[in-house]
Amino acid sequence: MTSVRRPLPLAEALAAALPSLRWFPAKGREIADVTIETSVGLAEEPVEVRLLIVRVDFADGGHEHYQVPVALRRGEVDDETLRVVESGTFGKVDDDGPALAHDALVDPELTSVLLDGFVRGRTVDGVSFVTREPVEPLDGRLLAGEQSNSSVVYGDRYILKLYRRLQTGLNPDLEVTRALTEVGSPHIAPILGWVEHTGEPAATLGILQPFFRSGTDGWVSAVTSVRDLYAEADLHADEVGGDFAAESCRIGQVVASVHADLARALPTDTYGSDRHRRLAEQLRERLAAGVAVVPELAERQAAIASAYDEVASLDADVPVQRVHGDLHLGQLLRVDTGWLVLDFEGEPARPLADRTALMSPLRDVAGMLRSFDYAARHLLAEQPGRRDLDRRATEWAERNREAFCDGYTEAAGNDPRKDAVLLRAFELDKAVYETVYEARNRPTWLPIPLSGIDRIIGAAGAGEEA
Repeated sequence: MTSVRRPLPLAEALAAALPSLRWFPAKGREIADVTIETSVGLAEEPVEVRLLIVRVDFADGGHEHYQVPVALRRGEVDDETLRVVESGTFGKVDDDGPALAHDALVDPELTSVLLDGFVRGRTVDGVSFVTREPVEPLDGRLLAGEQSNSSVVYGDRYILKLYRRLQTGLNPDLEVTRALTEVGSPHIAPILGWVEHTGEPAATLGILQPFFRSGTDGWVSAVTSVRDLYAEADLHADEVGGDFAAESCRIGQVVASVHADLARALPTDTYGSDRHRRLAEQLRERLAAGVAVVPELAERQAAIASAYDEVASLDADVPVQRVHGDLHLGQLLRVDTGWLVLDFEGEPARPLADRTALMSPLRDVAGMLRSFDYAARHLLAEQPGRRDLDRRATEWAERNREAFCDGYTEAAGNDPRKDAVLLRAFELDKAVYETVYEARNRPTWLPIPLSGIDRIIGAAGAGEEA
């Protein structure tokens, strides 16, 4: 955290702190100015708590809005008292006299202020806490490790996810999950309540859902299976005790079921040849943007574009609907009753219009196929050259990709592998997105999406030769 030695206005203290906060996605962009557009007082005792909506203007001319719940400890404050929450400290502020400001979520004593909003159904200065059923007061704790949002768990009953980067309008996570709740989808965590800001910008601030204490993350389960395979040098993927294929099949069934529920709950349509051509153009634009960031994509650009050209040539009508939009193993939770699909926000970096657009369900299928590749290969990122493990990674990924598609086919009644042109294009698009992310954030992982692209375009070439 940036050290702030002199008293600063709160906006200036935030400008100094934001680049080092885990959830702030624009770390590579220079901040020109920070403006506090909304400051809502949620509590005065034992510590003053405000919910801030801040506008961040960047030197490149763009701007974004963020939600920051802050605690203000006024008077002479010993910094040592906040050693355990050092990463959430913004610094000395003097808007209304000296105080030490820090992220309110990192203090367990203050997280109850937010749940109290649901308990009492509060509306404060344009911030409303809405519930679908009564909520009980409980102590909260901030979950560690999240990237773009922040979640607080209350006892073993509730989890409140607060969106850090805000976009005007209804967040698709709330819109979609609420619609699925209303049709009784059994494979989601239902909506219990939400927080919304009705002023400017009008935005969804967070959602309250049940917390599943015994739930197991899909990514963690899959990676455990991969580790088991790597440890058994003489066994194949289907012979290892931790074989994940049966779970992959169940996940495929669940994803197909959620897609069917989405088609019941929200609008659907069909897209013909004109939309296929527009889609192909959008894919080419994203590819060109990726090549500008990742030079390694340039040598693959022609082959990828060729796959997109096949999309432009499609003339059959394709059903489209609302989908998850960012589906991967980390968005799945194994609970006592089976698998749940979580986090319907879509890719947070994409514009809201893109995330709420009707799409082919194959986009989600492609996301899952890429996720199985990641689970198999990320352990190899730090130890390149292990051809023995590379072969085993390929075996694990292919086994679980096929099992997922088998489960999806069983539940949906149609095999996504038969729509090879669209599925290949969506998988390539996802892999291109991954190369940009890895190049910017985890360069040692860049070979994972690049090898995925090589596999996809290589398989397509082999198919043409056959």
